[in-house]
Amino acid sequence: MTSNQRTAAVTSFEFPLVERTRTLLRLEQVYQRLVFFIAQQESYSHHAALMSLFEVLEAAGRTELKSDLLQELERQKLNLESLRDNPVVQQDALESQQEEIERTMASLLDITGKFGQHLRENEWLMAIKQRSVIPGGTCQYDLPSYHLWLQHDSEQRRADLQRWAAPLMPTAWAANILLKLLRDSGKTHQYTARRGAFQQMSGGKVVQLIRVGFDSSLQIVPEVSANKYAINVRFIHAATGEVRSRQVEDDVDFSLTYCKF
Repeated sequence: MTSNQRTAAVTSFEFPLVERTRTLLRLEQVYQRLVFFIAQQESYSHHAALMSLFEVLEAAGRTELKSDLLQELERQKLNLESLRDNPVVQQDALESQQEEIERTMASLLDITGKFGQHLRENEWLMAIKQRSVIPGGTCQYDLPSYHLWLQHDSEQRRADLQRWAAPLMPTAWAANILLKLLRDSGKTHQYTARRGAFQQMSGGKVVQLIRVGFDSSLQIVPEVSANKYAINVRFIHAATGEVRSRQVEDDVDFSLTYCKF
């Protein structure tokens, strides 16, 4: 394959258009970070894992989140059920997805009391959480027992982190299922933003998530504003603080994916 035949690398940005999708994307991010840092070996990584655990506690601690997730999972389960015996749908994959939804719903229902209550009742963890909001607040002279824990064998630290994180994971599984179904629903179209700007009327169509994709070599970022009447995309040059961001003056070819349940 010649260089001219290679497919250009694509940068993709996702923009939630409703509050529920914003919540799901936030949950996805903090849980991914938690799982990544738990899997590492270094004490600094396990410190980052514990900070991510506290972030999960805040991000998923909203009282009505559990019922919202259960309600949406039930709705998607019914949607999938309507596809049963549809000849264009792989029935094995459909059944597997339904079983995954049912397992996740059961796990969510098993969560009793306030989300993360086992963490809130751990005075040692809450002392670390309280100090962590202070820059440098987890120094060894502030939290000597925490400093000692960070010197434990990495497998012991990982076991502790996994034990603390395990009761929180059903929320992550639910968010992952719903985001996968939402992303899989996407319909992609190709457009050109003239002089870096694009507008399309929505006609009252409700979309939960928009994905904007373009050539990675352009070093630009999209800004999206949308409502049920119109979608506006504006491309600006990526800025890191040294220079002021400004709108792209050239035409930009890009893809726009509309995702909705």
